[in-house]
Amino acid sequence: MQVKDFDYCLPPGLIAQFPADQRDASRMMVLDRKSGAVSDERFRDLPDYLRAGDLLVMNDTRVIPARLFGHKQTGGRVEVFLVRRCAGDDEKWHCLIKGSKGLKEGAVLAMSGRMQAGICSREDQDTWIVRFFGEEPFEVWLQREGEMPLPPYLQRPAGKSDSERYQTIMARNPGAVAAPTAGLHFTEALLDMLKAKGVGVATITLHTGLGTFLPVRVERVEEHRIHTEHYHISPETAEAIRQTRQRGGRVLAVGTTTTRTLEYAADGQGGVKAGSGEADIFIYPGYSFKVVDALLTNFHLPESTLIMLVSAFASKDAILNAYKQAVELRYRFYSYGDAMLIV
Repeated sequence: MQVKDFDYCLPPGLIAQFPADQRDASRMMVLDRKSGAVSDERFRDLPDYLRAGDLLVMNDTRVIPARLFGHKQTGGRVEVFLVRRCAGDDEKWHCLIKGSKGLKEGAVLAMSGRMQAGICSREDQDTWIVRFFGEEPFEVWLQREGEMPLPPYLQRPAGKSDSERYQTIMARNPGAVAAPTAGLHFTEALLDMLKAKGVGVATITLHTGLGTFLPVRVERVEEHRIHTEHYHISPETAEAIRQTRQRGGRVLAVGTTTTRTLEYAADGQGGVKAGSGEADIFIYPGYSFKVVDALLTNFHLPESTLIMLVSAFASKDAILNAYKQAVELRYRFYSYGDAMLIV
């Protein structure tokens, strides 16, 4: 398959720059994965599409303020973007560095707030290994000096409201550098409605990393390699999925991050294996889903791994046709945009 086959035309004005006034006030396109039929709904209508015995699985990762600023020894300004913590070292990180020209191993960056960042090594084309050291604990400094890592297509600096609205109501475990955006639409009241209807709610953790937002640089889909992302599935969630299967219910994955986690940990019998690890699954058309029966997601970038994943779930033709209709109906796209339910 060619990456260009997953392209579509999106007017820039449809890229949502801010979230809806209320989380559950977004629109929701419902796509029937078998017929390709679509309907135009509101996110608050979600309970109408679920039934008692179904299970909603959400990602409880919490976005860290991963965007940092500093200067090189030459005075040049740099932007350091935290990707993920190095195993076994709380102050050593895999990072992207904007303005990295001339950087070498051993260089020290002067960060804001009297913190320093030592360049340990260059890991690959995209990432560096960086150690932070200063007069206060790194986590304390990070919460004060870091900026929420809004996607570049928002074309604006993060504001105070983003600290709350770029987190889902389930956000518990810090570690993501991008929000699991399908979960941004939920409110406590909506979850209560689903539970009252007999829909179960469970969580997994996947710390969204580079694999979500780096561009695909190859021409053929099959040649792309995705970065690993840390995940955790509790025994309770694994058991909830097993029981859902046993009673004939459906597993609804909230977002592509949840989908990747569940499919990576599939046990071959419709359930998942509990545990933690590094997920590197790349899902594109031709993949056979083993756990997920329905998918709630947002509208994704052209030629991205995410639009490939939803195309695997509903077929490329059905997705591109739905996206064409979403453009015609003036849906709002990307992280702060509207939702799509594929059933």
